[in-house]
Amino acid sequence: MPQGEGIVAKSILVVDDSSVMLMSLKETLELAGFQVRTAADGLLAFQALQGGLRPDLVITDINMPNMDGLELIKNARTILRFTPILALTTESQAAKRDEAKRLGATGWLVKPVAGADLVRVVRQVLPGA
Repeated sequence: MPQGEGIVAKSILVVDDSSVMLMSLKETLELAGFQVRTAADGLLAFQALQGGLRPDLVITDINMPNMDGLELIKNARTILRFTPILALTTESQAAKRDEAKRLGATGWLVKPVAGADLVRVVRQVLPGA
């Protein structure tokens, strides 16, 4: 089999209420070879998961309307038991970080995150990426 054939790109669901942030993250991750789906808030992301979307990784903002990132993490864990979930936020408070971890977040990134740093962390939490 020729090299690269049959290899499916890892998929990532990116959730953020900032369209600029979504575009930037999507572009960075797609350039690194990932398939990216986006959602503008936690509710839309959770509805996509309920509808059968099964990403290899979820990256979510914390402060969003309709359903915030903490609520999304908690709800997503009922469907995605072992899928890594990264919280990406301007929040650097330890209490929020601890709560995200308690609810099932795999890791925490503080915005703004450089593209190279984002891709490095994604590759760390996604085996085989």
